[in-house]
Amino acid sequence: MKILLIYPRYPETFWSFRHALKFIGKKEAFPPLGLLTVASMLPKEWEKKLINENIRSIKNKDIKWADFVFISAMIVQKKSVKEIIKRCKKLGTKVVAGGPLFTTGYQEFNDVDYFVLNEAEITLPLFLEDLKKGRLEHIYTSEEKPDLSKTLIPQWNLINFKDYATMSIQYSRGCPFNCDFCDITLLYGRRQRTKSKEQIKEELDALYNQGWRGEVFFVDDNFIGNKEKLKKEILPTIIKWQEEKNYPFLLNTEASINLVDDEKLMNMMVKSGFNTVFVGIETPNEESLAEANKIQNKNRDLVANIKKIQSYGLQVQGGFIMGFDSDPPSIFKKQIDFIQKSGVVVAMVGLLNALPHTRLWKRLKASGRLIKDTSGDNTDGSINFIPEMNRQKLVNGYRNVLKTIYSSKYHCQRIITFLKQYKRLKINKKFRFHLRFYHIKALLKSIWFLGIKEKGRLYYWKLFFWSLLNCPQFFPLAITLSIYGFHFRKISEKQ
Repeated sequence: MKILLIYPRYPETFWSFRHALKFIGKKEAFPPLGLLTVASMLPKEWEKKLINENIRSIKNKDIKWADFVFISAMIVQKKSVKEIIKRCKKLGTKVVAGGPLFTTGYQEFNDVDYFVLNEAEITLPLFLEDLKKGRLEHIYTSEEKPDLSKTLIPQWNLINFKDYATMSIQYSRGCPFNCDFCDITLLYGRRQRTKSKEQIKEELDALYNQGWRGEVFFVDDNFIGNKEKLKKEILPTIIKWQEEKNYPFLLNTEASINLVDDEKLMNMMVKSGFNTVFVGIETPNEESLAEANKIQNKNRDLVANIKKIQSYGLQVQGGFIMGFDSDPPSIFKKQIDFIQKSGVVVAMVGLLNALPHTRLWKRLKASGRLIKDTSGDNTDGSINFIPEMNRQKLVNGYRNVLKTIYSSKYHCQRIITFLKQYKRLKINKKFRFHLRFYHIKALLKSIWFLGIKEKGRLYYWKLFFWSLLNCPQFFPLAITLSIYGFHFRKISEKQ
């Protein structure tokens, strides 16, 4: 059996980092972890190829080669998905589809031959068993949540590591919180399921043995959902592994703001090699947090919380949302002031959208306010429901926020604010910056594009010399963050 696994294209988005990747000569930020995991679940004797359309385009001969094309995708990839399915249909190759896009909206794809929905550890074996018996069904689905201790290591040999900036590991699924707009609990439940410490060690070994050195992203939607297991089992295992291997990986992940309440956990994460954490901040407006059921963010000094996390050695990347019914007319200025004051350099600011079958989606549909499907890209300036605020006022205010915070001046100010907090840390001396040739190329490109060609070049040079004089150990980080700003400006210019 010949299997072609395809990861569809997605548009240029905040998280694509497409404009930043050009500085280091990489083609893609993250590998398609889901498809690589599915590949490891298929019979070993089958021939498998993986094509990431964000790296290279599919050719007709690729599709003709395969007995089945497996596609996994998110909502933002829908346009590319439809193009791929159309080509497969025309060429006569059967399509097997799974992943979040199809789990919540498979009805939209009439030309897909077989749907393997929900979590593959449960539904893919059902498909494979029926394939063996020669009696395949159209849809395989289950509400059962798999035990992640049985999840296999991704089949890393299907990709070229040189194409990617960061590798990925999944430790857990599910989140204990139930935010109104989020589809994570819908897809994976509120009880966090985790892998064992042995599995995490094996996954780290697998990446290390493939020759990977650099950043590794723990893709969990809330890494700290089970704090006690992290502190007792997982982080001590990672710390020991990093020490034995002389710290080859820098780690980052996603977590809820209550991370700040556990100083021991933050210290252990930093000792494990974590240096970045994405946190859903959403809004400084308390009424909007209540509306969104963002209970973990309520009644907090969020700016102080962010500064504390960053003072422990974890750079906070923040998610922000506008468009809640409770947002006042002053929300745009409040968001700008909050982001600048907190020193969140990587600030993903989007308009609220209702994802399929979430509590927000159901509430808006029931009230007749849902008007179209979401694009899946919450930073493209679109909104799929009738907002409480005048739509044009909301969109214009949103665009002004992006224009402001991503401007060279404001972005430079945030980097300095962040580094002033970060530089006071006694960083573990084993975490040293390893200079590679592509870093030198990136520096030279940044001088040309940001220090000479860009209108805001004055702020690039301000940051350049400020970081060299005040925190030379973080000079590479300062340049990296300035390159991120270049990418964010390119994205915001399309609004």
